[in-house]
Amino acid sequence: MYNQSSIFIVTVLFITLVFAMEVGYRMGRRTQARTDAEAKSHINAIQASLLGVLALMLGFTFSLSLQRYDSRSLAVVDEANAIGTAYLRSHLLPPPVRGEVQRMLRDYVDVRVEESMVPLSDEAKRRLLLAQAAQNQDDLWRYAVQAVAEDDRPTTTGLFIQSLNELIDSYGRRNAALNRHIPEIVLFLLFGTFIMTWGIVGYGAGVTGHRPPFVAYIMLLLVVLLILIIIDLDRPRRGLIEINHTSLTELQSAIQAAQDEGGQE
Repeated sequence: MYNQSSIFIVTVLFITLVFAMEVGYRMGRRTQARTDAEAKSHINAIQASLLGVLALMLGFTFSLSLQRYDSRSLAVVDEANAIGTAYLRSHLLPPPVRGEVQRMLRDYVDVRVEESMVPLSDEAKRRLLLAQAAQNQDDLWRYAVQAVAEDDRPTTTGLFIQSLNELIDSYGRRNAALNRHIPEIVLFLLFGTFIMTWGIVGYGAGVTGHRPPFVAYIMLLLVVLLILIIIDLDRPRRGLIEINHTSLTELQSAIQAAQDEGGQE
């Protein structure tokens, strides 16, 4: 389901719910003559209970998707801060490795920004960029070891190694946050509850001899729109709501400007 268009999913869901309500209405009309007032009251109670369960499941699912969206947004900021701190502390390194480390940090930011623009559905390109970022981390660590051999003071090289550790940790946290999605079983259960609920709504209207009210269609549309938002929040790099990567792009520009200024000097 994750690889399908969110517009396609909600369109199919909307059509399915309208169909379920129509089927329920026709079944209700067939049993209208055999349904007494007590049975109608029982049907209305079941309908209200299902709507309550539906509201509970919608709130639970929306909370899941919103939490994941927030964690991904924070992960981007955390990684940008970690890279920025490592770049600043690289000025404390011994001259023989300082320039190479700063150049590699600039390349690392470029890779992370490029990977941020790749949809999660493009697994091949994303794996390539992740492998490149991991290789950059290994190279940075080798230069850190070399820096320790030349200057092992904790206030210089030690601070850089600490920030490099945080850079690597933030990389893992951000990737983990991107790979966490709402389980599909939850969405299928939610869709099944929708279909049952609107089938009962149509059935309740049928046993009373009236078409489903217009407000039922309005509520159906609102529920489908809420599902669209839930799915969109769960897809950080496509759709209407995307994760903001401004902190990374601003860091990229700042490091590039610093490198250009250093080259001119």
